[in-house]
Amino acid sequence: MELGVCYYPEHWPQETWEPDARRMKDIGLTWVRIGEFAWSVIEGEPGRYTWDWLDRAVDTLGAAGLRVVLCTPTATPPKWLVQSLPDMLPVGRDGKVRGFGSRRHYDFAHEGYRDASAAIAAAMAERFGRHEAVRAWQIDNEYGCHDTVRQAGPATRAAWPRWLVARYGSIDALNEAWWTTFWSQSYRRFEDIELPVGTVTDAAPGALLDYARFTSRLVVEYHQRQVDEIRPRSPGRSITHNDMAFFDDLDARALGETLDAITWDNYPLGMLEQSPLPERVKTRFARTGHPDLIAFNHDLYRGALAPKAGEPHVPFWVMEQQPGPVNWAPTNPLPATGAVRLWTHQAIAHGAEVVSYFRWRAAVGAQEHLHAGLLRHDGTPDQGLHEAEHAARDLAEAAAKGPHPRRRGQAALLLRYDDLWASAIEPHAAGWRPWAVWLEAYTALRTLGLDVDVVPPARDLSGYGLLVAPSLMLADEALAAALRAPLAAGATLVLGPRTGAYRSDMRVHERAPGPLADLTGTRTGRIDALRPGSVGAISLHSASARTLGDTELTYHTWADLLEPERGTEVWGRYATPAYADQVALTCRHHEGGGRCVTVGAWLDAPGWGRLLAGLAAEAGLQTLALPEGVRLSRSAGRPCLQNFTDVPVRVDLAPLGGQVVSVGPVDVAWVELPA
Repeated sequence: MELGVCYYPEHWPQETWEPDARRMKDIGLTWVRIGEFAWSVIEGEPGRYTWDWLDRAVDTLGAAGLRVVLCTPTATPPKWLVQSLPDMLPVGRDGKVRGFGSRRHYDFAHEGYRDASAAIAAAMAERFGRHEAVRAWQIDNEYGCHDTVRQAGPATRAAWPRWLVARYGSIDALNEAWWTTFWSQSYRRFEDIELPVGTVTDAAPGALLDYARFTSRLVVEYHQRQVDEIRPRSPGRSITHNDMAFFDDLDARALGETLDAITWDNYPLGMLEQSPLPERVKTRFARTGHPDLIAFNHDLYRGALAPKAGEPHVPFWVMEQQPGPVNWAPTNPLPATGAVRLWTHQAIAHGAEVVSYFRWRAAVGAQEHLHAGLLRHDGTPDQGLHEAEHAARDLAEAAAKGPHPRRRGQAALLLRYDDLWASAIEPHAAGWRPWAVWLEAYTALRTLGLDVDVVPPARDLSGYGLLVAPSLMLADEALAAALRAPLAAGATLVLGPRTGAYRSDMRVHERAPGPLADLTGTRTGRIDALRPGSVGAISLHSASARTLGDTELTYHTWADLLEPERGTEVWGRYATPAYADQVALTCRHHEGGGRCVTVGAWLDAPGWGRLLAGLAAEAGLQTLALPEGVRLSRSAGRPCLQNFTDVPVRVDLAPLGGQVVSVGPVDVAWVELPA
């Protein structure tokens, strides 16, 4: 459990570097990230490297006892490189070339730029790969930021047919998968297939899903070139990349296969402002961020890398932690006093090994001069520095008490990027937003005091008593096999709306949920896509009374009308007049004691909460109804209560074997609970 900071020595006079480094160490920081935007300073013209300033920066930081994360600067290719490779500039899906003058101005598929990126990575690793201060590498920076994954330039267009050949083998197989006889879209040759952009109306869903897979894969291929240059030149050092919140253009798990650790950039207030949460919620948490928006991403990235045998999960990092106002959100309020410290503890409690603040000192010019740092523009301490120093003291005190073994979550939330992509391609309802159904179910679990692992269905699911899959839209035999195992072991599996609607190529299952039907004991009949603001009701049956009580559930956005098979329990029926008495909620029992609960409708937050509270209790999980804005996290071992509200709270932990604990406003309390 360590703290760090993002530093830009090239922005400041060299005489400030040594006092900066001493000050970082004095306040309790141990890691410093440098270099990710410094290409033009390292290589001012082709093949001529200026190392002296970077040598001195690394030496100075190391001499102060700090460890360095050295970044490859490939998110900001210099002007001379763009001039030599003008066709490396990205082309958006609108066909417009995106030019030089900011960052991320390159095409991931461009072979010349891949070569140039590999060359600068090799040169840096040759120079610093064995430096005792350089303990980790970050490749590039925030892949895909500013809508730069799904491109349409010449290099991407040229790579597309080759990727399709590798995926389908024959043009007949592709035509069958995409159902190209519709609208006379059949192809004779792979080289005839254009990117599914710029079409008059919707492109084929199968083509759009493959385009999402293809462009995500281009990023991983581009990234791998740099990894291959660094690993042999810098043995024993970790390699990472910093992802972003709720970013689904890139499959973070595929990227994670190339990494030793994964990191993400946590900006709670900016993330809140850009979220689809209601305005009243944004106002309530405007200065602290919503706890579940932050925690969802902690748990998503903690689950991005498969753990080693015997380990509960792979620790992650927060590479950029918001220290004050940001500059890029629609509005940019000051964080509440204590919020920066609160966010630090929350990350550690979710399993983060390192939290690194962005940035050390606020920039005095250019695009991010309104973004706060730990220091103000003049180098004097800002509020974030005081809270980082406080957090460092907290962590030192905790470390003195001895380590706590990391813990697996009590519940698993099953999420695949393919399903996010599919739901964006065919939302069918104006209110269907790709992340939202997962977030609502996640929030319900966290409100119950449960720790949640956000993992793919292909991961080892043994040991989870409760598995929640809010919308597994793409279903094949591999998915069915992955889900049968926990059911056979006695787990409760919850499947949400639109589950099994499509094959993996976006053709519909003629009878949804396709190969999952033997798990659910249901078929999907008609579907209802509700208007925004419309709600419906589900009347609960006696079969569900023990779990849910004799009440109604409310839903919005989507309803699958279920057709249960003999032997499947009906737990609820729709009360909505248009399809009153149609089945909405079922339960299928399996050998081994497992059961599959199918929820045909997108439940509202109270509905998810009631359903999952009942199922968790029956699965033997200890739950605790937490006050709004208060969360309990135990992934790091020792439990931590976090209060994101501006009033003090008292939480009775007796149901979990603890005591009554008081937590001040915008504060945390590390507590003791039975293992």
